[in-house]
Amino acid sequence: MTLIYKLFKLDSNSREGAISATSILNIVVNLFIALLKIVFGVIASSIAIISEGVNNATDALSSVLTLIGTRLANKKRDAKHPFGYGRIEYLTSLIISIFILVSGFEVLMDSIKRVISPEDLNISYYSLIVVAISAVIKYVLGNFTISKGKKVGSETLQDVGEDCRNDSYVSLVTIATALIFLFTKINIDAYAGIFTSIIILKTGYEILSRTTSELLGEPADHELVSNLYREIRNTDGVINAVDMVLHNYGPDTYSGSCNVEMDHNKTVGEIYDIIHALQIKIAKEYLITMVFGIYAVDKDSNESKKLHEQIANYVKKQEHIKSYHAIYFDKKADSIYCDLVVDYETNDFDNINKEFVKYMNELYPNKNIVVNIDTEFV
Repeated sequence: MTLIYKLFKLDSNSREGAISATSILNIVVNLFIALLKIVFGVIASSIAIISEGVNNATDALSSVLTLIGTRLANKKRDAKHPFGYGRIEYLTSLIISIFILVSGFEVLMDSIKRVISPEDLNISYYSLIVVAISAVIKYVLGNFTISKGKKVGSETLQDVGEDCRNDSYVSLVTIATALIFLFTKINIDAYAGIFTSIIILKTGYEILSRTTSELLGEPADHELVSNLYREIRNTDGVINAVDMVLHNYGPDTYSGSCNVEMDHNKTVGEIYDIIHALQIKIAKEYLITMVFGIYAVDKDSNESKKLHEQIANYVKKQEHIKSYHAIYFDKKADSIYCDLVVDYETNDFDNINKEFVKYMNELYPNKNIVVNIDTEFV
C-alpha cells in the first residue's frame, strides 16, 4: 500500500486517498488473478474456472468504478449542487451491483448450456493450485478491503470487499468440483457453475437492494442521532429536543433540522444567542448544517404540570402513539397545542387526532385543541 500511495501521489491520511489506494490494489490483484484463471480455465475446458476468471475481471471493473466514483464524489460543492457530490458514491454502488448481476446471469446461462450439452474436462493439479492460491489471496484481500471500507466509512469499498471475499468461497466449490472429477470421473462442473452464479447474483441483489434503499432515504446513523440529541439537550437553556430530520448528501455530508423546547418567558434575543451558538458548535464538531425550530414551553406552573400529566396518562394507554411534546397552553388564544409521535404501523392519523381531541375536550371544554401528528424521521 505504501508503494501505491507513493506511485499515485495519494494522501494516506485522507478518506479519498485510502479508498483510491485500496481500489487500485484491488484492480491490480483482480486483473492478475482473472488472467490466470481464464487461461487455465480454457486449458482445462472448465466453465467453473472460466466463470471465476470473468467474475474476477468484473471485480477489477468494480474497483475502477469505485475509484472514479470517489474522485467525482469529492468534487467541491457549487451552485448547481450546493451540498456537494457525495451521493455519487451511492450511484457507484448501484452500477457495481448491476455489473455483478449481469456477470452472474451470464455465468448461469453458460452453466445451463453445459448441463444440456456436457463437455469433457481437462483439469490438472496445476490449475487447482492456481485456484487455491487465488482463493487465499481473494479472502485476505476481501477482509482488508472491508476493514478499510469500515474505517473510512465507505460502503462502496465494503461492497467490493464482500464480493471479493465471496469469490474465495466460490473457489472452494470449484476446487471440490475438480477433485470429485479427478477421483471419480463424475462431471458436476456445470452444476458448480450454477451454484457459483447463484452466489454472484445474491451478492449483486443485496448490494442493489441496500443502495436503492439509501437513495430512497434511510434514517441517519443511530449513534450520530444519539450524539446530536445529547449535544442539543445538554445545552443550557434548551428544555428538550425533538423532531430531528437529517438529510444525507453522501457518506459524511448531512443537513438537518430539529425543534427545541424553550422557556416561553425567554426573549427572542436570549433564544437567538443559544441557538446561534448551538448551530456553530454542531457545524464545527459534526459538519452538519442544522436549522432549529422553537417550541415555547411553560415548565413551571402547576397548570402546565397538570396538563403534561393528563396527556402522559392518555399516551400510555394508546397502542400507536410513541411519545408527545411541544405542549403549550396559550391562554390569550384559548388554545392548547400538542405534538404526538406515532409509529409506522398506523396511517390513521385522522382517527388518532379525533380521539385525542375528544379526550382533551372532556378535560378542557370549549378550548381549541391544536394537534400535530407525525412519525420519527431519524
